Amino acid sequence: MATARRPGAYHCGIDAAMDVIGGRWKVLILWALEEGPRRFGALRRTLDGVTEKVLASHLREMEEDGIVRREDFGEVPPRVEYSLTPLGRSLNEALGPLGDWGRAHVIGTAAPAPGRPTAG
Repeated sequence: MATARRPGAYHCGIDAAMDVIGGRWKVLILWALEEGPRRFGALRRTLDGVTEKVLASHLREMEEDGIVRREDFGEVPPRVEYSLTPLGRSLNEALGPLGDWGRAHVIGTAAPAPGRPTAG
């Protein structure tokens, strides 16, 4: 179920951004798609612990918010790929410093995680 947006009811820009990326898996989906387009199954394997129902719901909400693009190739068997829109890429860039902060102050290392984008 998509979260109803509250135009005019936000207290600040962070409040508005959190409305878009709220949910346990959305930021991790963004980081996974930073590496390039992915099919649903590949995303699910990348995000250990996410259920199909939650992943499908988050992807649908992110598509509605304009940060993820869903491309249906119209083939049998069905082939669908998800990728970031320019808005989604800009959101990932904005989340980079937050990832840096988490590594430095919570995880305790300034080095990027192996195989992950620098700021993730």
